[in-house]
Amino acid sequence: MSQTINERTIALVKATVPALEASGLEIVREMYARMFENPEIRDLFNQSHQDAAGAQPRALTAAILAYASNIDNLTALAPAVERIAQKHVGLQILPEHYPHVGEALLGAIKAVLGEAATEEILAAWGDAYWFLAKVLMAREANIYREHETAEGGWTGWRDFRVEEVIRESSVISSFILRPVDGRAVIRHKAGQYLTFWFEIPGHPPIKRNYSISNAPNGEFYRISVKREPHGLASSWLHDHAKPGTILKVSPPAGEFFLAEHPERPVVLLSGGVGLTPMVAMLETLVERYPGTPAHYIHGTHDRDTHAMRDHVRELVNGGTVVQVTDFHQTPLVGELAGQDYDRAGIITDEWLIASTPVAEADYYICGPRPFLRAAVSALSLAGVPSDRIHYEFFGPADELLAA
Repeated sequence: MSQTINERTIALVKATVPALEASGLEIVREMYARMFENPEIRDLFNQSHQDAAGAQPRALTAAILAYASNIDNLTALAPAVERIAQKHVGLQILPEHYPHVGEALLGAIKAVLGEAATEEILAAWGDAYWFLAKVLMAREANIYREHETAEGGWTGWRDFRVEEVIRESSVISSFILRPVDGRAVIRHKAGQYLTFWFEIPGHPPIKRNYSISNAPNGEFYRISVKREPHGLASSWLHDHAKPGTILKVSPPAGEFFLAEHPERPVVLLSGGVGLTPMVAMLETLVERYPGTPAHYIHGTHDRDTHAMRDHVRELVNGGTVVQVTDFHQTPLVGELAGQDYDRAGIITDEWLIASTPVAEADYYICGPRPFLRAAVSALSLAGVPSDRIHYEFFGPADELLAA
């Protein structure tokens, strides 16, 4: 963030922090209502996060508050900016979309704060918005350029054909995807995701992110998707995506990925369907860095929900230095310790700290929010520096730093 914001704008934006703390969520909901009057803008967003629980509005409220609070210390926001830019590229958000968002934000501030939103305050927030927008647009332009020039690269939406569907567990299936044009694909970074454009009859177009669950190979991608009880896209994939189905896909994106050359031991920690990027990382470690000490730790309910267990065991049985520990929270009758799972119950903080090299390892973590909060908190309290704790979760935004 090499550009600058003038001191008057900084002072005015910071002065609105108390108002944002009191009315920020109302402002954001009003902002979304205004944006979604435009179908083109509405269709850019994942509508499953606009539910009654307000996951996305709450996340954006927190992000706006963080921006206002740190507008005089923008280096603190660099990781968030990268995360947002990667999400935007996955969704194919372009410079022409930014004016709609800015207009909706300023209109919402005026509507909710009323007379308190003076012309000077609105002008300051306009300057602040466009400052951040230009930073994001510049970073996104670079990412789009990288996608276009990479071997196997593309921009926009590319057609992929489902080549094979593999049932991994009672709730998770994998889909092998090859490009319809028969050309190469970008060698993604293990841990990244693909964004999909679905056109499901009876619904507006929807977009979803799914982690790539295989190591990069330049030829195909594998995604491993959990059927969510009320998941429109995941249910459609499980029920309708057969070999031959064509899906629209944007290039790999995401700032959560395995280091290019791991210099320390690696701990891959996952819960539930959070194993998908971890399997990609594990395949990469075994293939490219077989001498790197690693722990693969996974927690799930039982044998029926445990996806890719045999695949993981086959990967590490070749004499690699990977230790695998599987936790089944509530083993089924007939499950055998040492055969179906390694430990019963959940992955406790105490076990994690005692059983992994906290003094030296890089931790990669993915899973449900409570799982992530507990793991990140435990590692932080154990003294693991933040730059050795890497995490991803399948939701609208980060909630973990406060933990």
